Amino acid sequence: MGKTCRVSTLCVLCVILALVSIAIIVTLWTLALTDHGDVTAPWDSYRLPMDVIPEYYNITLWPRLSPDPNNGLYIFTGQSTVQFECVKETNLILIHSSQLSYTGQNNKHMATALIIKSTWLQPETQYLVINLKSKLRQGQKYQLYTEFTGELADDLSGFYRSEYEEDGLQKIVATSQMHPTYARKTFPCFDEPALKAIFHITLIHPPGTVALSNGMERGHWTKTKFEPTKKMSTYLLAIIVSDYTYISTTQKDPQIRIWARRKAIDLGQGNYALNVTGPILDFFQSYYNIAYPLTKSDQIALPDFYYGAMENWGLVTYRETNLLYDPETSSSRNKEKTATIIAHELAHMWFGNLVTLRWWNEVWLNEGFASYVAYLGADHAEPTWNVRDLIVLDEIHKVFPVDALTSSHPLSSNEDSIVLPNQISEQFDVISYSKGAAVLRMLSDFLSEPVFIQGLSTYLNHFGYSNTVGNDLWHHLQMAVKDNNGSLPHPVDRIMSPWVLQMGFPVVTINTAIGKVSQKHFLLDADSNVTVKSPYNYEWLIPIRWMRDGMVQKDIWWLMEKEGKAGTHDGFWVLANINVTGYYRVNYDLGNWERLFTQLNTDHKVIPVINRAQLVDDAFSLARAQLLSTSLALRTTSYLSKETEYMPWQSALNNLDYYYLMLDRTDVYQPMQDYIKKQVTPLFLYFKNMTSDWSSVPVQHTDQYNQENAIRMACRSGVPECNSLTTTWFNKWMEEPQQNMIHPNLRSVVYCSAIAAGDKAEWEFGWSQFKIASVANEANKLMFALACTNNTELLNRYLSYTLNSTIIRKQDATSVITAVASNRAGQKLAWDFVREHWEYMFTEYGVGSFSFASMITGVTARFSTPAELQELKEFVEAHSATGFGSATLAVDQALERTRMNIKWLQTNKQEILNWFNRPKRKHTET
Repeated sequence: MGKTCRVSTLCVLCVILALVSIAIIVTLWTLALTDHGDVTAPWDSYRLPMDVIPEYYNITLWPRLSPDPNNGLYIFTGQSTVQFECVKETNLILIHSSQLSYTGQNNKHMATALIIKSTWLQPETQYLVINLKSKLRQGQKYQLYTEFTGELADDLSGFYRSEYEEDGLQKIVATSQMHPTYARKTFPCFDEPALKAIFHITLIHPPGTVALSNGMERGHWTKTKFEPTKKMSTYLLAIIVSDYTYISTTQKDPQIRIWARRKAIDLGQGNYALNVTGPILDFFQSYYNIAYPLTKSDQIALPDFYYGAMENWGLVTYRETNLLYDPETSSSRNKEKTATIIAHELAHMWFGNLVTLRWWNEVWLNEGFASYVAYLGADHAEPTWNVRDLIVLDEIHKVFPVDALTSSHPLSSNEDSIVLPNQISEQFDVISYSKGAAVLRMLSDFLSEPVFIQGLSTYLNHFGYSNTVGNDLWHHLQMAVKDNNGSLPHPVDRIMSPWVLQMGFPVVTINTAIGKVSQKHFLLDADSNVTVKSPYNYEWLIPIRWMRDGMVQKDIWWLMEKEGKAGTHDGFWVLANINVTGYYRVNYDLGNWERLFTQLNTDHKVIPVINRAQLVDDAFSLARAQLLSTSLALRTTSYLSKETEYMPWQSALNNLDYYYLMLDRTDVYQPMQDYIKKQVTPLFLYFKNMTSDWSSVPVQHTDQYNQENAIRMACRSGVPECNSLTTTWFNKWMEEPQQNMIHPNLRSVVYCSAIAAGDKAEWEFGWSQFKIASVANEANKLMFALACTNNTELLNRYLSYTLNSTIIRKQDATSVITAVASNRAGQKLAWDFVREHWEYMFTEYGVGSFSFASMITGVTARFSTPAELQELKEFVEAHSATGFGSATLAVDQALERTRMNIKWLQTNKQEILNWFNRPKRKHTET
C-alpha cells in the first residue's frame, strides 16, 4: 500500500506529547499527508510495532443524546491522555484510530526540542501516525493527549446509539461494543489484546441519566468519574449513558446489579438474572479457586446489540432477549438461555479478562472454554435441569457438520494469518465456540475433572492480569497430571496438538467380528479433496470410553495410530464414545449395527440416553459420507414410536430437517410426511395424557422441550388433532388480544403453526402483537412465527421491512431473512431479496457480526440443484471485487455444501423414496 487517503479538507490535529519525567509538551497543526512512498512502512502493517507499551489511559467522553441541529447527526466528543513507556527507541508512534476527527487547540506552546515532524491518519490500517524529529528514549515514559469527535451512529460498534420507545417517548441509549477491534472507533488507543492498561474513565451526560463503565461510579450528577479499571485489554472497555434503572442484591462483595429499561425492571423482568448471577459467580469462584477480581458485577440489557452478549469486565452487555425473563410470557427455553449465557459471560471474568490470549488466532481457547463451562455454571444454578448433557446437542452435534467440510479450519491459526479486522471477526464462528467447547470437555474427561481444575487454577493464578498463548495452559495441565501421579499415553500438548492444529475430526470404526479399530478423517463428501496439508496427517490420539451389552467398561482405551487391535465381540453389542465425551463419530460392522437395532427395539433404555441420540446422529452423517446405507440410517428412527426422551428425538429431528430441506420440493415429501406422522403420533398422545389434555406443564425440563417437539412435528406432518388444537388456541387469542392463554413454552410452535395454517388475518394479528410486545422474548417468538406464513405476498412484505431499521431492528434483520429462507414457500424469495439488496445489506450489516455469515448460510441451506449452484457462483463472481468481509468463510462453505447437496440428492433420493414407501409393518423391522 504505502499511501494514505487523500484529504480534501484541512485536517486540524492537536497532539500534545509529554515526557513524563520533565513534563514537556508539544503542539502541532498539520495537514494530512497524501503520499509516503515506502511500501514497507510500519503504518502499512496491521499489527502494531512493540516500540511503546501503554500503562494507563485518562479518557473523558461526552455523548450527545440529541442530534446536532446543523447536520442531524448524533455525535460524541472526547479527550484522552495515554501514558506509555518506550521499550525500543523510535521516532514513530502508531496508535489505532478509526472514524474519529481530531480538533485543534489554541495557546499551546512548543517547550522543547522534542518536535513532532508530521501527523496523519492512515485509514486502511486504522492508525493515527505521529512522526517525530527526534527519537523517544528507551525506558522513558511519555504521555500523548488528543481531542476528538466521533459519530454516535446506530451501527452497533464502538460507541454507538440505541433507540427504544417507552410510554410513548423515544429514548436514546449511548452504549458500546469494543470487541474485537472497535475501541479505536471510540478513542485513539493501542487496540490489541496483549497491550493491557488501566483505564480512568469520566463520562459527561445529561441530567436525569445514569452513566456506567467497568469500574464502580464515584459521584453522579452530570459528570461521572469511575474507579480505575484493573489492567485489561481495550476490547473489554464499556461505556453507557441511559435513563435506565437497576435492581441489586444486598451483598456488597461484589455488588450485583441488573440494569434495563425502567418498565422492564418495574415488571420484574430482571429478577431471574439477578437471582441466578450470585450462584453462578459463587460457582466460578470455587471452580477457579480465585475470588471474583472486581468490586461490582453489572449486567445490562440493550435494545440494539449485534452479539448475544459481551463480557466487558464488570459491565456485561446483553441483548434484551438474553438477559430479561418474564415468567408470564417467557418459556423454559428462554430461561435456560438466560442462565447459560450469563454463565458464559461470567466465566470470561477470569478466563479471558483476568488472563487474556495474546492474539486473536487463539480465540477458540477463550470462547470454547466459556462455552464449555457455561453448562457447568448453569447446572450449578439450576441442578434439576440436567443442562450439562445438552452440550452434546447444542454444541457437539451442531459443529460436526461444519467441521466435516474441507472448508473448515483448525482451532488455532498461525498468528501472522489473522491480521485484518475481517479476519479477526471470522474467528468468532461455530468452530471456535462449539468445537472449542467439545475438545475442552474431552480434555477434562480424560484428565479427570479435579486434575483439569487444578491445572486451570494454577494457570490463572500464574498469568493474572497478563497474556498467554495456548501452550501455557497445556503446560499447567501437565504439571497437574504430574502432581496427581496421573497416567497419560503422551504429554498433554502432544495429545491436544492434533485436535487444535488441524481441522476436522475422526470417525472411529470398530469391527467387532475381527477385533480391529481404525480411524479416518471424517468428511461429509467422501469424494472431496483435502488440499490443506496437516503436520499430523489427519490422525489423532483418541480416548475411547465404551460399553459392552449394557456394561460400561472402566478404563479409557486409547487409539494412537491409524489402526489398533481390540477383542472380538461376536454375539454381543459394543457401543463406543459413552456420553459422547470424545469429539469423534463412531461406525461399526453391520453385525454390530444389527445387534444395536435389536436392543433399541426390545429395550432401548439399556443404552444411555445421550448415546441413543448419538446413534441417530452418527448414522445419518455416516450415510451422508457414504460409509453406511441411507436405509440403515433411517432405521435408527424406527424405534422412536416408543421413545419419549428429548435428546434422541431432537437428534432425529435435527437430521430429518436436512431431509426436509432437500426433499420437500420433490415426490418424496408426502411419503416422508406420512412416516413422520406415524412415528410422532404416540409422542403427541403421550404428552396429551401427561398434561391432562394440555392443561398442565410437564415437570421435567427436557420433557417441556419434547412436548414442544411433539406438537411441532404432529402439526407439521398433518395430525388433525394437532392442527385443530393450535388453531383453536390462536383464534381464542385473536378474539381476546389482552388474554393470551397459550403457555409460554408452546407459543413459538403454536404461533408458527397457526400462522402457517391461516392467511392474512392471522399474519396481520401476529404483526400487530409484535409491534406492541413489551417483552423482548415475546417479540422474538412472534418475529420468527411471522416467517411461517405460506402467503408469498406477506413474505415479500416482511422481507422489505428489514431494509427499514425503524420497523425491524438492524440486529434482527438477518434473522428475519434467514427465517423466511427456512420456510419452504420463502426460500427463493429470500435468495432473490438478498441478491437484489446485497450492496445495501453489506454496508448496513457487515460489521463483522455472526448474523452476516449466518444469513449466507441460511439463504443457501436448501440449495440442491445445478441451477442454484450456478446462481450462487454468479453471485460470488459479481461481488468478488468487494469481497464478503466476515462472511467469506460462510460463502466458501455454502459453495461446498451446495455441491454436496446436489450429489447427495442424485445418489439417495430413490433409495429414500423406496424406504418410506415400504409396507408400514416393515418400518420397524430390524
